[in-house]
Order: sequence, then structure tokens, then C-alpha cells
Amino acid sequence: MWKTVKSVLAAFFGVQGEAQRREDFTSGKPISFILVGLLMGIILVVILIVVAMLAAG
Repeated sequence: MWKTVKSVLAAFFGVQGEAQRREDFTSGKPISFILVGLLMGIILVVILIVVAMLAAG
């Protein structure tokens, strides 16, 4: 699972190499990437909302 998290983080930041991307598509389970990506997206949105609320006062 940690490998999936690292891969999704690299994809989020746009720094994932071509070799790693190919390996993910051949050996990884799509549902794990989808779930981790959704979870990380939700976490990102929550963090942005909290930061905006703190900045607004």
C-alpha cells in the first residue's frame, strides 16, 4: 500500500518517472490507485479549506 501512496503523491506533484508509471499500470491494481487518489484529493481540499478559514479570520 505504501508503494501506491508514494506513486500517487509523485503523480500529484508531477514528478513520477516514465518507468514508474509503466510499472504502476502493469502491476498495480486500479482500485487501489483510485481510492488513494480520492482520499488524497479529499485531504487536500480539507487542508485548503482550513487554511482559507484561518486566513479569513
